[in-house]
Amino acid sequence: MTEQSAADRGGNRAYAVSLARGMAGALIFAFPLVMTMEMWSIGFSVTPGRLLLFLVLGLGVLAGLAYYSGFEPAADWLDALLDALGAFAIGLVGSGLLLWLFGIVTPELGWRAAVGMVALQAVPAGMGAVAARRQFGARDGEAREDRAGYPAQLFLMVAGALFLAFNVAPTEEVLLIALRMQPWPLVGLMGLSLLLLHLLVYTIGFAGQEQRPEGAGAWRTFCAYSLAGYGLALAVSFYALWTFGRADLASLPMMAMATVVLGFPAALGAAIARLVV
Repeated sequence: MTEQSAADRGGNRAYAVSLARGMAGALIFAFPLVMTMEMWSIGFSVTPGRLLLFLVLGLGVLAGLAYYSGFEPAADWLDALLDALGAFAIGLVGSGLLLWLFGIVTPELGWRAAVGMVALQAVPAGMGAVAARRQFGARDGEAREDRAGYPAQLFLMVAGALFLAFNVAPTEEVLLIALRMQPWPLVGLMGLSLLLLHLLVYTIGFAGQEQRPEGAGAWRTFCAYSLAGYGLALAVSFYALWTFGRADLASLPMMAMATVVLGFPAALGAAIARLVV
């Protein structure tokens, strides 16, 4: 009985430490958005349908990330979903706490605006909570089960692209840069984004970098992973701009240019996601 109690206490303590790491990760990942004025206004203006879709998709992303690196090793997808709900709750608490401390969320704001503002912040903060276990809690020599097949690799690129894109998409600078860019520099930015994605993931040699898939040549790797990853980064960029209402007033050519501009940080996020998670 004593041994069982000691084991229970040890398990509870380990989970409490994981939660503390998760809160630290949530605060670190959330503060760029929490301190962005455009995100505050979007909390007022985002439509309920877009907010609901964002939360549902965000919870799916958190569940996928939790399957690879949650607070505790996920045995299956149900376990990962529970882990994702925990990360989302931490994201809500962490981002809500920061917004309250900064004087952004106040009683005068109204509950609807406060809910929208905090909910938008909770998904990226939850991503930080999930990633915190990998970055803050890994022990020397700790082995990680490799579940990352081809679909999982693409998913991780989407998650990384989503996080960095949502840090930049609310700002006016994305549209301003798109307005100032000429066609050839825009094409050059696309090429640079794709090149950096490929180099960061497969070539430069960062710790945790991916190895080229067995039996895949350089061209096949470039097409199946790097080119596909950049395409996903562009799709994520367009979705982020649409979620924040940037597509409502801009013309189609303007949205295409803004998507390419936002695709640059999104591609970087796609490249480093596998290194982080």
